[in-house]
Amino acid sequence: MSPAKRTDTRSSAPHAADTHDVIRVHSARVNNLRDVSVEIPKRRLTVFTGVSGSGKSSLVFNTIAAESQRLINETYSAFVQGFMPTLARPDVDVLEGLTTAIIVDQQRMGADPRSTVGTATDANAMLRILFSRLGRPHIGPPSAYSFNTASVRASGGITVERGARKTVKATYHRTGGMCVRCEGRGTVSDIDLTQLYDDSKSLNEGALTIPGYSMDGWYGRIFTGCGFFDPDKPIRGYTETELHDLLHKEPTKIKVDGVNLTYEGLIPKIQKSMLAKDVDALQPHVRAFVERAMTFTVCPECDGTRLSEGARSSKIEGVSIADACAMQITDLALWIRKLDEPSVTPLLTALGQTLDSFAEIGLGYLSLDRPAGTLSGGEAQRVKMIRHLGSSLTDVTYVFDEPTAGLHPHDIRRMNDLLLRLRDKGNTVLVVEHKPQTIAIADHVVDLGPGAGTAGGTICFEGTVEGLRAADTVTGRHLDDRAAVKVSVREPTGALEIRGARAHNLQGVDVDIPLGVLAVVTGVAGSGKSSLVHGSIPADAGVVSVDQSPIRGSRRSNPATYTGLLDPIRKAFAKANGVKPALFSANSEGACPACNGAGVVYTDLAMMAGVATTCEDCEGKRFQAAVLDHHLGGRDISEVLAMPVAEAEEFFGSGEAHTPAAQRVLGRLADVGLGYLTLGQPLTTLSGGERQRLKLATQMGDKGGSRSVFVLDEPTTGLHLADVEQLLGLLDRLVDSGRSVVVVEHHLAVMAHADWIIDLGPGAGHDGGRIVFEGTPAELVAARSTVTGEHLAAYVGA
Repeated sequence: MSPAKRTDTRSSAPHAADTHDVIRVHSARVNNLRDVSVEIPKRRLTVFTGVSGSGKSSLVFNTIAAESQRLINETYSAFVQGFMPTLARPDVDVLEGLTTAIIVDQQRMGADPRSTVGTATDANAMLRILFSRLGRPHIGPPSAYSFNTASVRASGGITVERGARKTVKATYHRTGGMCVRCEGRGTVSDIDLTQLYDDSKSLNEGALTIPGYSMDGWYGRIFTGCGFFDPDKPIRGYTETELHDLLHKEPTKIKVDGVNLTYEGLIPKIQKSMLAKDVDALQPHVRAFVERAMTFTVCPECDGTRLSEGARSSKIEGVSIADACAMQITDLALWIRKLDEPSVTPLLTALGQTLDSFAEIGLGYLSLDRPAGTLSGGEAQRVKMIRHLGSSLTDVTYVFDEPTAGLHPHDIRRMNDLLLRLRDKGNTVLVVEHKPQTIAIADHVVDLGPGAGTAGGTICFEGTVEGLRAADTVTGRHLDDRAAVKVSVREPTGALEIRGARAHNLQGVDVDIPLGVLAVVTGVAGSGKSSLVHGSIPADAGVVSVDQSPIRGSRRSNPATYTGLLDPIRKAFAKANGVKPALFSANSEGACPACNGAGVVYTDLAMMAGVATTCEDCEGKRFQAAVLDHHLGGRDISEVLAMPVAEAEEFFGSGEAHTPAAQRVLGRLADVGLGYLTLGQPLTTLSGGERQRLKLATQMGDKGGSRSVFVLDEPTTGLHLADVEQLLGLLDRLVDSGRSVVVVEHHLAVMAHADWIIDLGPGAGHDGGRIVFEGTPAELVAARSTVTGEHLAAYVGA
């Protein structure tokens, strides 16, 4: 029988399924967006730009990505949804054409000491399987090499079920690789007893220095009535038994004044009540005590490797899993390639590809045992990218938040290639970005503005990069900005000496950082800049470090409370209305009783994610209704806290509300480019760059004294091209006022504006850690002896 002829019935008309080629947003009103409507092409690279606070994140993260995430969550069963946060629908009329969104942001990874670069990716899991197959002596399955798995032994009637078969075992054991002494943390903590009590005093004389342990309350009655020691005897006179009872005694029932109570030693008591809790969640005075009393040292049993002796003894060609994780990733990749074992060839290939991805993304200088909490925001974002590079998924929307943060111009090209690779696999790539090098590779550009906060929230331009250059928008005008190299530089007034610095990858660096000038420390990612500036400057040098780490404080903290701005505002309101200042604090007498001044009510749903809902009594204003009857300059306190900095500066600058003390703080906030922030915005919602600039504004109010050396860590992060000029002016004013400014920075405009440049390299990891250039920007451009010099010369058109 002849084969049937195949007839092609496809018509030339496009299939209906192929017509969904845009993500359509109609009338988005999230945060400061003003009825924004936009069509974003799918399977293309779209860059969103605009001044800081113009609404980029509101559109990309809080509208498009948030709705995609919410719709995906709704596809899970009700049971699974119970374990997920409840997401509200963004305030938008129409959102069509969404695909699954994968958000790769700069949120730092959890600071759990057992989370490392290896555990955050698949690299550690694959290494453990490799050692369980090839390691000699053989010590057990992959779990035997895991510092997150403890060894377990049990005996008795244990039933093991495998399908329909049930086996009763007398004993059960699981081999884990966790070090018993430090429980997989790599460090052991000890308590400094001198921080718990003053041994020259008796308990009744107030020997205890632990917060809350006063002799006036229940603790005093317990210590006096327990009978284990004399409360009138100085602690240094206690016998060994008495001191043990004071510090370590196990819970013991006692009767004091006819009341049944439990006595427990100080150390187990504070371990449970303070030390076992998240340090950042503690009250400030308790946190300060914990940081004083706790000392951390490298675990003497595992030497900081976190692994048991058995896991460390099993080796492949003389290398243990601890040695492998401590290697620089580029070196580990070479070692993996040298292994020739046919039985695990697929595993070696997969592990090699994962390690190559690190190098490709500019993280080859890391090691797998590097704690995840120590990564910068940019490094954390790139580590998260690793799992997506080899993914087989297509038609996904990848959302990036400034992927070039923390990258040298030399590394930006590599990042651009990765973004284009993701696009070319058929994905939609949305990037929030300020750097011209990344804007240049976009297929489509959306420029938001024209200003920040209430002055932004509209689409100023949509189209190609060439169209943006020709457009009369803030971004278009500044896209081809080039700073000239400073012709005359300031003369140093002294020097900060660093000798023999060996922190991390530094190779015995000797350098003099000039004082009284603007000094820039630069170099490729991983060359040792942070190790030099943060890890090697002497502690007594009077340095103020202004970095991007989270600001410690509760979700009630905001720019007004953090900068001290709220104090003069409260006093001005109190004076104008003849009442107490405490009424105008949402953390004190004026707080709404329903939400205790938080503005939202947090509902803890036990095993499910907690939910925050706006307080119905105060409608999120945080104050009692009676407090809002008091006005200053025609505004109540909640309206003032809702003002952006720029508007508040004008409000407190003249008229009835004239308050010079408030105006000074607001002026500093505007100086650092935060004019768009509202005074009452929770600190937990600020980006890394915004946090750093807020800290800088606060430090600028300090009259200095000995602490006159400012160290800034990439202050241009999150800044629009137009704002960089303002930042340079601010840095100049700081130096001219007698401060010394040291900036770790990759931005070429900042380098060109420096008085002195220190360039580290030549490469990353063990290929870096050396000073490759010291001198003025003009000398660096003339020499072109380093990667930085070449890029700076091209930038200034030399």
